[in-house]
Amino acid sequence: MKRALLAMLLALAAAEAGAQTSGGVTRIIVPFAAGGVQDILARAIGPELGTALGGSVIVENRPGAGGTIGTALVAKSVPDGRTLVLAAASHTINGSLHAKLPYDPIRDFSGVAHIGTVEYVLMINPRIPAKTVREFVDYAKANPGKLNYATAGSGTATHLSMAYLIGLAGLDMVHIPYKGTNEAVNEVLAGRADAVIAANIGALPFAKDGRIRMLGVTSAKRSKFLPDLPTIADSGVPGYEFDSWLGLLGPHGMSRATVDQINLAVAALLRNPAILDRLDKQGIEPQALSPEAFDALLRADFDKMARVVKASGARVE
Repeated sequence: MKRALLAMLLALAAAEAGAQTSGGVTRIIVPFAAGGVQDILARAIGPELGTALGGSVIVENRPGAGGTIGTALVAKSVPDGRTLVLAAASHTINGSLHAKLPYDPIRDFSGVAHIGTVEYVLMINPRIPAKTVREFVDYAKANPGKLNYATAGSGTATHLSMAYLIGLAGLDMVHIPYKGTNEAVNEVLAGRADAVIAANIGALPFAKDGRIRMLGVTSAKRSKFLPDLPTIADSGVPGYEFDSWLGLLGPHGMSRATVDQINLAVAALLRNPAILDRLDKQGIEPQALSPEAFDALLRADFDKMARVVKASGARVE
């Protein structure tokens, strides 16, 4: 009896040692500039997450090198759960896009808490005589090399999502990289670019704008934010699917107790009406996953994005 009690007490002590101590500060690193989806999301959940963890959360923007500078900081941090990164699909994209990275996007991280997903929207300038994805594909095939598409830069999700579509559909279009998604969308609005694929948060304001035409969403199913818009796969390019996950990653080596503590706290936040309203306004579909399921998603997305990056020809040396 005494041995059993001692074993139980030792197990509890180990769990408590591995979990975060209350009253501390947790840093969420956003590896991009302020104002983007990841930054807004981190700040949307930060206060409540800090309370749930018995301390406070501060959000730090560490932009640069396509998100790799801030991410590297987290990879090299102490695995105590005090330093996390608000990551997205760009994390797995970078694993294949960059010839050299100061970290491994899979082995050097722990999938702590999945938060949700964001789909993208294919939009064209109305001067293109196409009202469906199939009509757009047919028109592009009839005019090889004559159409262009705007992106937020080479290797970004806006680039790879379109490059993936072009590859599957067998199209020949000219890539025009800009400095950001807003600029890329504005070029299509102005008629200087023919097409763009943008995250729904960048597309939703133009749902009823006659200067741009939405053709389809990139997700596997219709979007709750644009329910009347068909998926690209169902309306012209079978097998096409491209969306972005959003979640918190920590450095490799975090204790299971610490991971579970943060994971459960985030899962609880995703049942909070105030948090859900904030996510809804950012076009984020909430989804809690176990750490194992999130790690599996990361590995699967890494493999998928490796194929997409290879097909696009994008590379950062």
